Amino acid sequence: MSLTFTRRRTAAAILTAALLVPLAACGSDDEKDSGDKSASGAPQADLTVLAASSLTDVFKTAGAAYEKKHPGTEVTFSFAGSQELAAQVKQGAPADALVTADTRTMDGLKSDTGSPAVIAKNRLVIATGKGNPEKVEALKDLADPELKVVLAAPEVPVGRYSRQILDAQKIDVKPVSQEPNVRAVLSKVELGEADAGLVYRTDAAAATGKIDAVDIPDAQNAVASYPAATLKTSGNSEAATAFVAWLSTPEAQKILADAGFQKP
Repeated sequence: MSLTFTRRRTAAAILTAALLVPLAACGSDDEKDSGDKSASGAPQADLTVLAASSLTDVFKTAGAAYEKKHPGTEVTFSFAGSQELAAQVKQGAPADALVTADTRTMDGLKSDTGSPAVIAKNRLVIATGKGNPEKVEALKDLADPELKVVLAAPEVPVGRYSRQILDAQKIDVKPVSQEPNVRAVLSKVELGEADAGLVYRTDAAAATGKIDAVDIPDAQNAVASYPAATLKTSGNSEAATAFVAWLSTPEAQKILADAGFQKP
């Protein structure tokens, strides 16, 4: 083999290698960029969502479904009464999105949130002990002074709804306690510390087998709306926006409907 041919082949190899280096670098950048987003195109992030207590069970299911569809994203929920969540937002709690059990609470946070969208609705029922031992049949029965009734505090959405429907029917109820959220009301009834309490239909459904539920006619009931919004202080605004938008998709709406929530 001639020396000239060898030199040409060596030069060609060097040139080819030089051309491949920038191509490989471009490929690495592309892979890095695509790695920042899930297969659905939504950005990956660790999201913290503040949510009303009545969403505890359904949001655990919804969160798992969202994470499965958006690999690399982790959703952590913090559940409490809507009034507690509002206080946390005002105090600058690190979070990305908020879902309350009423529009009134959300409207009071306009300077702290993006534009809210109602994702579900709910109604109230009367929760009683298993087997309904006190034979509660209607709202008027809650006025019985011998009956131990527990309600949520008036500043809590479900507490406000409770008083709204009781006042509309001119029913005077003197609760033995006023709780900070709907789950606390349900717990009192489950434990036998109260004979009856007003809770959301979905909370009663989640406690099937532990309590009984007495329906309240729609004409005497109240409708609870659940608005969701991103928080302006979020460090993951794009990912938070994607999650809030997902809550209105058919997939999320089916999860909510299966848990007993009504369409927005």
